[in-house]
Amino acid sequence: MRRTHHMSVKRKPRADAMRAVLAFTFRHWAKQPRYAAFIALAMCGATLTEIFVPVVAGRLIDALVQNARENILPLFLVMAALGAGMVVLRHTAWMSIITFTLRIMRDVAQDTFHRVQRFSTDWHANTFAGSTVRKITRGMWALDMLHDTILLALTPSLVVLVGTMILLGLQSPLLGIVMAVGAVFYVTLTVIMATRFVAPASSLSNAWDTRMSGFLADTISSNAVVKAFGAETREDAGLARVLGKWKSRTGRTWRRGTWSGTTQIALLWLVRLGLIGTALYLWARGEASPGDVAYVLTSYFIMHGYLRDIGQHVQHLQRSVNDMEEMVAMYDQPLGIEDRADAKPARLTAGEVKFDRVTFRYGGHDTALFDGLSVLIRGGERVGLVGHSGSGKTTFVKLIQRLYDVTDGRVLVDGQDVRGATQQSLRAQIAIVPQEPVLFHRSLAENISYARPGASRAEIEQAARLANAHAFIARLPKGYETLVGERGVKLSGGERQRVALARAFLADAPILILDEATSSLDSESEALIQEAIGRLMKGRTAIIIAHRLSTVRALDRILVFDRGRIVEDGDHRALLANEAGLYRRLFDRQAGAIGDPLVLIDSPQAREDAAFEDVAAQA
Repeated sequence: MRRTHHMSVKRKPRADAMRAVLAFTFRHWAKQPRYAAFIALAMCGATLTEIFVPVVAGRLIDALVQNARENILPLFLVMAALGAGMVVLRHTAWMSIITFTLRIMRDVAQDTFHRVQRFSTDWHANTFAGSTVRKITRGMWALDMLHDTILLALTPSLVVLVGTMILLGLQSPLLGIVMAVGAVFYVTLTVIMATRFVAPASSLSNAWDTRMSGFLADTISSNAVVKAFGAETREDAGLARVLGKWKSRTGRTWRRGTWSGTTQIALLWLVRLGLIGTALYLWARGEASPGDVAYVLTSYFIMHGYLRDIGQHVQHLQRSVNDMEEMVAMYDQPLGIEDRADAKPARLTAGEVKFDRVTFRYGGHDTALFDGLSVLIRGGERVGLVGHSGSGKTTFVKLIQRLYDVTDGRVLVDGQDVRGATQQSLRAQIAIVPQEPVLFHRSLAENISYARPGASRAEIEQAARLANAHAFIARLPKGYETLVGERGVKLSGGERQRVALARAFLADAPILILDEATSSLDSESEALIQEAIGRLMKGRTAIIIAHRLSTVRALDRILVFDRGRIVEDGDHRALLANEAGLYRRLFDRQAGAIGDPLVLIDSPQAREDAAFEDVAAQA
């Protein structure tokens, strides 16, 4: 439901989106003001040369008609100089905009990635990764079109438009008025059609383009599940539905763009006929020479190309805004968890964790999960967290990492409030081994050294040995340089888990968090991982989220969670002795003592649990 809500957020109005995108763009221009000014001036200079070519051409025609030979060569040389100036200035502007645009595209991609990486855990849980990637890459490339449109297209077009109107007005006020009325009407109609007619359709087609990317990424990354349930045809049908909507929205956008273009071309012909008709009228009255008519014709032919392109430029501008608005909107999204202005690096030594009257509720929830929770985990203590799903175990460790902020109270590590520490320094000193380790599609060496990028190969291999991973890595054809596939798909579950343990060994952090690292593994892999975990827990505070209670027997202490409260606190034997306690009921159920149909009573694990319970009871 939360994802559905996220996808249905209303878009900004068109004007707001345009302002937001242009403001975003100009902020980045302000970081390179000299480049932006130079490109604009170079293009204006190149355009001005084109404006004066018709003036010279008109004078050249008059010189030919009047047989003024002494003026022909100088006018020809002036025309050649104007052409050369235009070529040099345009080339310089186009070469400069390459560097200018690439720098900004790089900076925008880096800044957006930086921001997305720091969005809250909830944001990432409710957002398709594929959609986010599409928004960033589409926004990056839209910047290229936006720069070309504003600096290389619209700016010269406006210079030609204004300059030609002024020169025609100086030649004949009537010509200036006809040109001004036609140009203003054309530009106004073009802008209205682009922003009010084409843009809304384009925005919807972009939304479905984003959704299509999210669907593709979600399905392709979950291909193993698709294959497991033979659901290829079902997913084909799902994509077909999304593509149907995308096709409908995109087709409407393209049709509207075509109607807009046709309207602009028709209007341009009216402007052309009006201007040429006026020039011929003035010639017939003896108020214009053949050179003047040639000047008007030449000026319009030049301006016609610019006017015709203004429609396309405005459409490109609006399309760039549409393509960028989703990326720019991410800058309005609050980070969720931010470092305080006075945050300092965390300094963990003993690894003591204290919850001091902590109250916490998830955003949008009226009922608090934790209400005044207080508990102390001493440095070096090995503590298990058990309880039903949803009882607060995972939230407990996420608050230690400050993936969420408490609503009230404090979470302290070695006496430091986690809200007063920089997030990077805090999390760098907490090693995590999740239930489902996620690996990058990089080499095994890079995945292990992710905990400490500067680690030597000897340190990486030593960490792998401690995690019982070196043997299987050494058997691979490329050893530690083997690529593991997306999310580590080329490795088995046990192998991924041992790589995650090696990463934790290399981190050598004072606090270790394990999320049932041996669940869903074969007995051989489980034995190797249990042995590695035993080594890993030595000398550090270890917090283990346990779903199978057999994994917490040997721990110093067990916290039993129930609906956000710690209802029992003690070691395995003490908790097991309390026959009315929740821990005893959970243990009995896993051992098959009450005939839970979800547990095989005669399974090896059940026999082991029952045997241990008998020993504990006798003790």
